[in-house]
Amino acid sequence: MSAPLEGLRVLDFSTMVLGPLAAQHLADMGADVIKVEPPEGDLMRFIGPRQNQAMGAFYLNNNRSKRSIVLDLKKPGADAVLHDLVRGADVLLLSIRAAAAARIGLSYDAVRAINPKIIYCHVKGYSDDGPYAGRPAYDDVGQAESGVAALQTVLTGEPRYAPNIIADKVTAMQTALTISMALIHRLRTGEGQQVDVPMFETMVAFNTVEHLWGEVFMPPLAPAGYVPISTASRRPFRTRDGQYICALPYNEAHWQRFCAVVGDPALTADPRYSTFAARQSDQPGFWSEVGRRIATRDCEDWISAMTKADIPCGRCNTIDDLLVDPHLTATGFWQTIDHPSEGRIRTAASPTKFSESPAVAARPAPRLGQHSAELLAELGYDAARVAALAEAGAVRLGV
Repeated sequence: MSAPLEGLRVLDFSTMVLGPLAAQHLADMGADVIKVEPPEGDLMRFIGPRQNQAMGAFYLNNNRSKRSIVLDLKKPGADAVLHDLVRGADVLLLSIRAAAAARIGLSYDAVRAINPKIIYCHVKGYSDDGPYAGRPAYDDVGQAESGVAALQTVLTGEPRYAPNIIADKVTAMQTALTISMALIHRLRTGEGQQVDVPMFETMVAFNTVEHLWGEVFMPPLAPAGYVPISTASRRPFRTRDGQYICALPYNEAHWQRFCAVVGDPALTADPRYSTFAARQSDQPGFWSEVGRRIATRDCEDWISAMTKADIPCGRCNTIDDLLVDPHLTATGFWQTIDHPSEGRIRTAASPTKFSESPAVAARPAPRLGQHSAELLAELGYDAARVAALAEAGAVRLGV
Protein backbone atom coordinates (compact mmCIF):
# COMPACT_ATOMS: atom_id res chain seq x y z
CA MET A 1 0.00 0.00 0.00
CA SER A 2 1.27 3.48 -0.85
CA ALA A 3 0.75 6.58 1.26
CA PRO A 4 -1.43 9.37 -0.24
CA LEU A 5 1.43 11.72 -1.12
CA GLU A 6 4.04 9.13 -2.06
CA GLY A 7 6.15 10.26 -5.01
CA LEU A 8 5.86 13.98 -4.22
CA ARG A 9 8.83 16.00 -3.01
CA VAL A 10 8.55 18.95 -0.62
CA LEU A 11 11.35 21.44 0.09
CA ASP A 12 10.83 22.66 3.65
CA PHE A 13 12.66 25.96 4.16
CA SER A 14 10.60 26.79 7.26
CA THR A 15 11.75 26.91 10.87
CA MET A 16 10.24 26.97 14.36
CA VAL A 17 6.83 25.21 14.60
CA LEU A 18 4.21 26.32 12.07
CA GLY A 19 5.97 25.42 8.83
CA PRO A 20 7.84 22.34 10.09
CA LEU A 21 4.66 20.89 11.59
CA ALA A 22 2.78 21.47 8.32
CA ALA A 23 5.60 19.73 6.44
CA GLN A 24 5.53 16.85 8.92
CA HIS A 25 1.82 16.35 8.18
CA LEU A 26 2.78 15.99 4.51
CA ALA A 27 5.68 13.68 5.36
CA ASP A 28 3.37 11.45 7.39
CA MET A 29 1.23 11.17 4.26
CA GLY A 30 4.18 9.87 2.27
CA ALA A 31 5.78 12.99 0.77
CA ASP A 32 9.57 13.07 0.53
CA VAL A 33 10.18 16.15 2.69
CA ILE A 34 13.64 17.67 2.49
CA LYS A 35 14.35 20.01 5.38
CA VAL A 36 16.69 22.69 4.03
CA GLU A 37 18.45 24.29 6.98
CA PRO A 38 20.96 27.11 7.44
CA PRO A 39 24.33 26.18 8.95
CA GLU A 40 23.13 26.98 12.48
CA GLY A 41 20.08 24.74 12.07
CA ASP A 42 16.46 25.25 13.01
CA LEU A 43 16.24 27.08 16.36
CA MET A 44 13.78 24.45 17.59
CA ARG A 45 16.63 21.92 17.66
CA PHE A 46 17.87 23.65 20.82
CA ILE A 47 14.61 23.84 22.78
CA GLY A 48 13.58 21.22 25.31
CA PRO A 49 15.27 18.19 26.87
CA ARG A 50 17.91 16.57 24.68
CA GLN A 51 20.59 13.93 24.82
CA ASN A 52 22.67 15.37 22.00
CA GLN A 53 23.34 18.84 20.68
CA ALA A 54 20.75 20.14 18.19
CA MET A 55 18.34 17.27 18.86
CA GLY A 56 15.86 18.72 21.35
CA ALA A 57 12.52 17.09 22.14
CA PHE A 58 10.54 19.91 20.53
CA TYR A 59 12.43 19.49 17.26
CA LEU A 60 12.08 15.69 17.28
CA ASN A 61 8.32 16.01 17.62
CA ASN A 62 7.91 18.28 14.57
CA ASN A 63 10.34 16.93 12.01
CA ARG A 64 9.94 13.18 11.71
CA SER A 65 9.96 11.50 8.30
CA LYS A 66 12.17 14.22 6.79
CA ARG A 67 15.67 14.38 5.36
CA SER A 68 18.01 17.25 6.24
CA ILE A 69 20.42 19.14 4.03
CA VAL A 70 22.39 22.16 5.23
CA LEU A 71 22.68 24.91 2.62
CA ASP A 72 24.21 28.34 3.13
CA LEU A 73 22.64 30.43 0.39
CA LYS A 74 25.11 33.24 1.02
CA LYS A 75 28.06 31.14 -0.11
CA PRO A 76 29.21 30.56 -3.71
CA GLY A 77 27.90 27.40 -5.27
CA ALA A 78 24.86 27.15 -3.02
CA ASP A 79 22.59 28.79 -5.58
CA ALA A 80 23.27 26.01 -8.06
CA VAL A 81 22.29 23.41 -5.45
CA LEU A 82 19.14 25.39 -4.69
CA HIS A 83 18.19 25.49 -8.36
CA ASP A 84 18.71 21.75 -8.73
CA LEU A 85 16.58 21.06 -5.66
CA VAL A 86 13.82 23.32 -6.95
CA ARG A 87 13.79 21.66 -10.38
CA GLY A 88 12.94 18.31 -8.81
CA ALA A 89 10.42 19.55 -6.25
CA ASP A 90 6.63 19.60 -6.24
CA VAL A 91 6.25 21.96 -3.28
CA LEU A 92 8.39 24.65 -1.68
CA LEU A 93 7.38 25.75 1.81
CA LEU A 94 8.98 28.72 3.53
CA SER A 95 8.27 30.94 6.51
CA ILE A 96 10.78 33.78 6.23
CA ARG A 97 9.45 37.21 5.26
CA ALA A 98 9.19 38.13 1.59
CA ALA A 99 12.05 40.65 1.51
CA ALA A 100 14.47 38.20 3.11
CA ALA A 101 13.32 35.42 0.77
CA ALA A 102 13.99 37.61 -2.25
CA ARG A 103 17.52 38.40 -1.07
CA ILE A 104 18.50 34.71 -1.08
CA GLY A 105 16.77 33.78 -4.33
CA LEU A 106 13.60 32.33 -2.82
CA SER A 107 10.97 34.74 -4.12
CA TYR A 108 8.10 33.16 -6.00
CA ASP A 109 9.20 34.75 -9.26
CA ALA A 110 12.71 33.33 -8.89
CA VAL A 111 11.45 29.86 -7.98
CA ARG A 112 8.78 29.82 -10.69
CA ALA A 113 11.37 30.72 -13.31
CA ILE A 114 13.17 27.46 -12.46
CA ASN A 115 10.08 25.28 -12.00
CA PRO A 116 6.79 26.75 -13.31
CA LYS A 117 4.72 23.86 -11.93
CA ILE A 118 5.90 24.14 -8.35
CA ILE A 119 3.48 24.84 -5.50
CA TYR A 120 5.09 27.71 -3.62
CA CYS A 121 3.58 27.99 -0.13
CA HIS A 122 4.45 31.00 1.98
CA VAL A 123 3.36 30.93 5.62
CA LYS A 124 3.39 34.36 7.20
CA GLY A 125 1.91 36.49 9.94
CA TYR A 126 -0.49 38.49 7.78
CA SER A 127 -1.82 38.66 4.25
CA ASP A 128 0.19 40.86 1.91
CA ASP A 129 -2.96 42.82 0.99
CA GLY A 130 -3.42 44.67 4.28
CA PRO A 131 -1.59 47.26 6.40
CA TYR A 132 -0.09 44.58 8.70
CA ALA A 133 1.78 42.94 5.81
CA GLY A 134 5.39 42.11 6.57
CA ARG A 135 5.12 42.35 10.34
CA PRO A 136 6.61 39.46 12.36
CA ALA A 137 4.20 37.18 14.17
CA TYR A 138 4.59 34.30 16.58
CA ASP A 139 2.05 32.17 18.41
CA ASP A 140 1.44 34.63 21.26
CA VAL A 141 0.84 37.42 18.76
CA GLY A 142 -1.62 35.21 16.87
CA GLN A 143 -3.49 34.38 20.07
CA ALA A 144 -3.64 38.03 21.13
CA GLU A 145 -4.71 39.54 17.83
CA SER A 146 -7.27 36.87 16.94
CA GLY A 147 -9.19 37.20 20.20
CA VAL A 148 -8.13 33.90 21.76
CA ALA A 149 -6.33 35.59 24.65
CA ALA A 150 -9.27 37.93 25.38
CA LEU A 151 -11.63 34.95 25.63
CA GLN A 152 -9.70 33.75 28.67
CA THR A 153 -10.95 36.81 30.57
CA VAL A 154 -14.04 34.90 31.73
CA LEU A 155 -11.71 32.51 33.58
CA THR A 156 -8.88 34.72 34.76
CA GLY A 157 -10.31 38.24 34.87
CA GLU A 158 -7.81 39.39 32.26
CA PRO A 159 -6.55 38.23 28.86
CA ARG A 160 -4.24 35.22 28.98
CA TYR A 161 -2.54 33.02 26.43
CA ALA A 162 -3.71 29.43 26.27
CA PRO A 163 -0.97 27.10 27.57
CA ASN A 164 -0.76 25.64 24.10
CA ILE A 165 0.76 26.96 20.87
CA ILE A 166 -2.67 26.86 19.31
CA ALA A 167 -2.06 29.52 16.64
CA ASP A 168 0.99 27.72 15.25
CA LYS A 169 -0.71 24.33 15.23
CA VAL A 170 -4.03 25.47 13.74
CA THR A 171 -2.21 27.38 11.01
CA ALA A 172 0.01 24.34 10.35
CA MET A 173 -3.07 22.22 9.69
CA GLN A 174 -4.48 24.93 7.42
CA THR A 175 -1.14 24.99 5.58
CA ALA A 176 -1.10 21.23 4.98
CA LEU A 177 -4.69 21.41 3.74
CA THR A 178 -3.90 24.36 1.45
CA ILE A 179 -0.90 22.62 -0.10
CA SER A 180 -2.97 19.48 -0.68
CA MET A 181 -5.67 21.49 -2.46
CA ALA A 182 -3.07 23.22 -4.64
CA LEU A 183 -1.63 19.84 -5.59
CA ILE A 184 -5.09 18.64 -6.63
CA HIS A 185 -5.49 21.78 -8.75
CA ARG A 186 -2.15 21.06 -10.42
CA LEU A 187 -3.14 17.45 -11.03
CA ARG A 188 -6.24 18.66 -12.88
CA THR A 189 -4.78 21.64 -14.74
CA GLY A 190 -1.00 21.27 -14.77
CA GLU A 191 -0.68 24.71 -13.14
CA GLY A 192 1.69 25.56 -10.34
CA GLN A 193 0.89 28.54 -8.13
CA GLN A 194 1.75 30.56 -5.07
CA VAL A 195 -0.40 30.00 -2.00
CA ASP A 196 -0.14 32.17 1.10
CA VAL A 197 -1.28 31.07 4.57
CA PRO A 198 -1.42 33.99 7.03
CA MET A 199 -1.62 33.16 10.73
CA PHE A 200 -3.74 36.20 11.66
CA GLU A 201 -6.53 35.57 9.17
CA THR A 202 -6.41 31.81 9.82
CA MET A 203 -6.86 32.31 13.55
CA VAL A 204 -9.63 34.89 13.12
CA ALA A 205 -11.49 32.43 10.89
CA PHE A 206 -10.92 29.69 13.48
CA ASN A 207 -12.02 31.86 16.39
CA THR A 208 -15.16 33.29 14.83
CA VAL A 209 -16.78 29.99 13.81
CA GLU A 210 -18.87 30.24 16.97
CA HIS A 211 -17.94 33.64 18.37
CA LEU A 212 -19.10 35.79 15.46
CA TRP A 213 -22.55 34.94 16.86
CA GLY A 214 -25.02 37.80 16.39
CA GLU A 215 -22.57 39.70 14.19
CA VAL A 216 -23.27 37.13 11.46
CA PHE A 217 -26.27 39.32 10.65
CA MET A 218 -26.18 42.89 9.35
CA PRO A 219 -27.35 44.71 11.33
CA PRO A 220 -26.33 42.48 14.28
CA LEU A 221 -28.99 40.48 16.09
CA ALA A 222 -26.76 40.14 19.16
CA PRO A 223 -23.21 41.02 20.24
CA ALA A 224 -20.30 38.88 19.15
CA GLY A 225 -19.39 36.00 21.45
CA TYR A 226 -20.95 32.56 21.91
CA VAL A 227 -22.38 33.09 25.38
CA PRO A 228 -23.13 29.46 26.34
CA ILE A 229 -19.43 28.58 26.35
CA SER A 230 -18.14 31.97 27.49
CA THR A 231 -18.82 31.44 31.18
CA ALA A 232 -16.56 30.51 34.07
CA SER A 233 -19.09 27.91 35.22
CA ARG A 234 -18.39 25.82 32.10
CA ARG A 235 -15.51 23.80 33.44
CA PRO A 236 -14.43 20.30 34.49
CA PHE A 237 -16.22 19.23 37.66
CA ARG A 238 -14.55 18.01 40.86
CA THR A 239 -15.69 14.59 41.99
CA ARG A 240 -15.93 13.36 45.57
CA ASP A 241 -12.48 11.74 45.43
CA GLY A 242 -10.80 14.95 44.27
CA GLN A 243 -10.50 14.11 40.58
CA TYR A 244 -12.07 16.09 37.73
CA ILE A 245 -14.32 15.04 34.88
CA CYS A 246 -16.17 16.50 31.95
CA ALA A 247 -19.90 15.77 32.05
CA LEU A 248 -22.02 17.05 29.17
CA PRO A 249 -25.74 16.26 29.40
CA TYR A 250 -26.30 18.36 26.29
CA ASN A 251 -29.49 17.42 24.45
CA GLU A 252 -32.87 16.38 25.83
CA ALA A 253 -32.07 12.66 25.86
CA HIS A 254 -28.77 13.28 27.65
CA TRP A 255 -30.46 15.45 30.27
CA GLN A 256 -33.22 12.97 30.98
CA ARG A 257 -30.72 10.14 31.37
CA PHE A 258 -28.50 12.31 33.56
CA CYS A 259 -31.41 13.02 35.88
CA ALA A 260 -32.03 9.28 36.11
CA VAL A 261 -28.35 8.56 36.81
CA VAL A 262 -28.26 11.11 39.64
CA GLY A 263 -31.42 9.54 41.07
CA ASP A 264 -33.67 12.56 40.65
CA PRO A 265 -36.03 12.00 37.69
CA ALA A 266 -38.20 14.87 38.94
CA LEU A 267 -35.38 17.25 37.99
CA THR A 268 -36.41 16.86 34.36
CA ALA A 269 -39.58 18.82 35.15
CA ASP A 270 -37.77 21.75 36.81
CA PRO A 271 -38.65 24.71 34.54
CA ARG A 272 -35.10 26.06 34.84
CA TYR A 273 -33.70 22.97 33.09
CA SER A 274 -36.64 21.19 31.48
CA THR A 275 -35.88 22.34 27.94
CA PHE A 276 -32.76 22.90 25.91
CA ALA A 277 -33.63 26.60 25.55
CA ALA A 278 -34.03 26.97 29.31
CA ARG A 279 -30.68 25.36 30.00
CA GLN A 280 -29.01 27.58 27.40
CA SER A 281 -30.53 30.75 28.83
CA ASP A 282 -29.04 30.20 32.28
CA GLN A 283 -25.71 28.54 31.72
CA PRO A 284 -24.16 29.49 35.10
CA GLY A 285 -27.16 28.10 36.95
CA PHE A 286 -27.30 24.95 34.84
CA TRP A 287 -23.61 24.11 35.16
CA SER A 288 -23.68 24.86 38.88
CA GLU A 289 -26.49 22.33 39.27
CA VAL A 290 -24.54 19.72 37.29
CA GLY A 291 -21.39 20.44 39.32
CA ARG A 292 -23.25 20.11 42.61
CA ARG A 293 -24.46 16.64 41.62
CA ILE A 294 -21.06 15.52 40.32
CA ALA A 295 -19.42 16.37 43.64
CA THR A 296 -21.40 13.64 45.42
CA ARG A 297 -19.74 10.59 43.80
CA ASP A 298 -16.28 9.35 42.82
CA CYS A 299 -14.76 9.80 39.37
CA GLU A 300 -14.81 6.16 38.27
CA ASP A 301 -18.38 5.76 39.49
CA TRP A 302 -19.46 8.68 37.31
CA ILE A 303 -17.52 7.54 34.26
CA SER A 304 -19.05 4.07 34.51
CA ALA A 305 -22.62 5.29 35.10
CA MET A 306 -22.63 7.98 32.42
CA THR A 307 -20.89 5.81 29.83
CA LYS A 308 -23.51 3.11 30.42
CA ALA A 309 -26.24 5.77 30.02
CA ASP A 310 -24.59 7.09 26.81
CA ILE A 311 -24.02 10.56 28.26
CA PRO A 312 -20.92 12.37 26.90
CA CYS A 313 -18.28 12.37 29.63
CA GLY A 314 -14.56 11.97 30.16
CA ARG A 315 -11.79 12.15 32.71
CA CYS A 316 -9.83 15.37 32.95
CA ASN A 317 -6.48 13.92 31.86
CA THR A 318 -3.01 15.26 32.38
CA ILE A 319 -0.40 14.78 29.67
CA ASP A 320 1.09 11.98 31.79
CA ASP A 321 -2.33 10.29 31.89
CA LEU A 322 -2.43 10.26 28.10
CA LEU A 323 0.79 8.27 27.91
CA VAL A 324 -0.98 5.30 29.53
CA ASP A 325 -4.53 5.90 28.29
CA PRO A 326 -6.06 2.51 27.44
CA HIS A 327 -7.77 3.74 24.27
CA LEU A 328 -4.61 5.35 22.88
CA THR A 329 -2.68 2.22 23.76
CA ALA A 330 -5.20 -0.04 22.02
CA THR A 331 -5.25 2.05 18.85
CA GLY A 332 -1.46 2.20 18.60
CA PHE A 333 -1.49 5.99 18.86
CA TRP A 334 1.79 6.15 20.75
CA GLN A 335 4.59 4.79 18.61
CA THR A 336 8.22 4.19 19.50
CA ILE A 337 11.04 4.75 17.06
CA ASP A 338 14.66 3.69 17.46
CA HIS A 339 16.63 6.79 16.55
CA PRO A 340 20.22 6.16 15.44
CA SER A 341 21.61 8.85 17.75
CA GLU A 342 18.84 9.58 20.26
CA GLY A 343 17.88 6.03 21.22
CA ARG A 344 14.27 5.01 21.66
CA ILE A 345 11.86 7.94 21.33
CA ARG A 346 8.08 8.25 21.61
CA THR A 347 5.99 9.93 18.93
CA ALA A 348 2.30 10.42 18.27
CA ALA A 349 0.97 8.63 15.21
CA SER A 350 -1.08 10.49 12.65
CA PRO A 351 -4.65 10.42 13.99
CA THR A 352 -6.11 10.08 10.50
CA LYS A 353 -6.93 6.59 9.25
CA PHE A 354 -6.89 5.57 5.58
CA SER A 355 -8.17 2.12 4.67
CA GLU A 356 -6.04 1.85 1.53
CA SER A 357 -3.21 4.38 1.85
CA PRO A 358 -2.20 4.71 5.51
CA ALA A 359 0.07 7.38 6.90
CA VAL A 360 3.51 6.22 8.00
CA ALA A 361 6.32 7.59 10.14
CA ALA A 362 8.98 6.68 7.57
CA ARG A 363 12.02 7.78 9.55
CA PRO A 364 12.92 9.66 12.75
CA ALA A 365 13.76 13.36 12.71
CA PRO A 366 17.13 13.91 11.01
CA ARG A 367 20.34 15.17 12.50
CA LEU A 368 21.54 18.49 11.14
CA GLY A 369 22.73 17.93 7.58
CA GLN A 370 22.38 14.16 7.96
CA HIS A 371 21.30 13.68 4.35
CA SER A 372 23.32 16.40 2.63
CA ALA A 373 25.67 14.00 0.84
CA GLU A 374 22.85 11.59 0.02
CA LEU A 375 20.70 14.30 -1.54
CA LEU A 376 23.58 15.82 -3.49
CA ALA A 377 24.34 12.38 -4.90
CA GLU A 378 20.69 12.09 -5.97
CA LEU A 379 21.13 15.39 -7.81
CA GLY A 380 24.05 13.84 -9.72
CA TYR A 381 26.92 15.50 -7.86
CA ASP A 382 30.09 13.44 -7.69
CA ALA A 383 32.26 13.14 -4.60
CA ALA A 384 34.71 15.80 -5.75
CA ARG A 385 31.97 18.38 -6.30
CA VAL A 386 30.39 17.58 -2.95
CA ALA A 387 33.74 18.00 -1.23
CA ALA A 388 34.30 21.35 -2.98
CA LEU A 389 30.89 22.62 -1.90
CA ALA A 390 31.57 21.56 1.66
CA GLU A 391 35.00 23.23 1.60
CA ALA A 392 33.40 26.48 0.38
CA GLY A 393 30.80 26.34 3.14
CA ALA A 394 27.93 26.16 0.67
CA VAL A 395 26.80 22.86 2.15
CA ARG A 396 27.42 21.12 5.42
CA LEU A 397 27.67 17.39 5.55
CA GLY A 398 26.00 15.32 8.24
CA VAL A 399 26.99 15.52 11.88
